[in-house]
Amino acid sequence: MSDETNLRTASLTRLSARSYEATNVRGGTLRLGEGDTTDFTPVELLLVALAGCSSIDVDYLTARRAEPTQFDVEVHADKLSDDDGNHLGPVEVTFTVRFPEGPDGDRAREMLPVAIAKSRDRLCTVSRTVQLPTPVSFQQA
Repeated sequence: MSDETNLRTASLTRLSARSYEATNVRGGTLRLGEGDTTDFTPVELLLVALAGCSSIDVDYLTARRAEPTQFDVEVHADKLSDDDGNHLGPVEVTFTVRFPEGPDGDRAREMLPVAIAKSRDRLCTVSRTVQLPTPVSFQQA
């Protein structure tokens, strides 16, 4: 396993048939299900995690130059079922970020493509985990 400073954990509790509550170590909760309610599905949560992780990276790298006037991220992928089983096809993350006019906004605009590339290629733990071969094991307690 890993040392405690690098360990990330969450737990999941069944609330009812195909309805669950996830809890993190800080006490935060969210509900998820199979898609027949407004709760997020696990696949949607994966897409949100990709967008959120990269958004944090991009925000850190650009907002120190200028606060954005708009910061929206869309993420989508087709859900596939083929010889490899169920999985997502290529995931596309699209940033729409605007900055104010002026020298600070110009610096932030110049940094935006660099920040997106750094997040994609190195910084975003979620997208890097999806891109790299990452073993996933299942056990029964």
